[in-house]
Amino acid sequence: MTVVEALEPASDTDFRVEPSRLNIRFSQRDANEIIAAAVHDLFPGRIALVSSFGAESAVLLHLVSTVDRSLPVVFLDTGRLFVETLEYRTLLTNRLGLTDVRTVTPDPERLISTDPHRALWMTKPDRCCHIRKTEPLARALAGFEAWFTGRKRFQNGTRAELEHFEADGERIKINPLAKWSAETLKAYVARHELPAHPLVGKGYPSIGCIPCTSKVKPGEDQRSGRWRGQEKTECGIHLPPEMDGSGI
Repeated sequence: MTVVEALEPASDTDFRVEPSRLNIRFSQRDANEIIAAAVHDLFPGRIALVSSFGAESAVLLHLVSTVDRSLPVVFLDTGRLFVETLEYRTLLTNRLGLTDVRTVTPDPERLISTDPHRALWMTKPDRCCHIRKTEPLARALAGFEAWFTGRKRFQNGTRAELEHFEADGERIKINPLAKWSAETLKAYVARHELPAHPLVGKGYPSIGCIPCTSKVKPGEDQRSGRWRGQEKTECGIHLPPEMDGSGI
């Protein structure tokens, strides 16, 4: 019996599109079980993993590789990433045997018309993220019904109540590591001898685009180095359209 059959909904509404029901049913499942159920039973052939190949990406990528190495992995190359991130993508892809890593880039014409001097991040950072990340991701996820993210509650205050399953428009967003602690994450990395992102040891616990990423001092929030000095805390791909600063 599959997970879907075992968890038959109490109403005629398909529970697979109701995050609240999914969160109840999978509340006691570990990350590996959540991933396996999503890949094989809930959304077979209709789910992808979106990874930044950043500071903590190796854990979720490793977990997924133990379930299905052919699962589509979407990597957003904004054109402003650290070269170390691009090298890390190649390293992890080869190390974990991932066979379907899809590098997605912004629309060249959009960049020319909206950010010809590559300085939009200075004046309209939300708009810059929208063009370089949100729009490309929307194109990449066309045809998928769900996607995995590596977000965790401990990363900052805005993620403190993060659940395993969330509504994301017509899709379901799945956060298998939502309830993991920093200690659990480190233990997993050590146990499986996963390689670290080259910039982590240089003071970058959260890594994004070069202009909007800075080192983090001891005692600071893990993501305080992202968009430092601004109220902005998210790039926009995890916010509703009306809240991502794009104006649409």
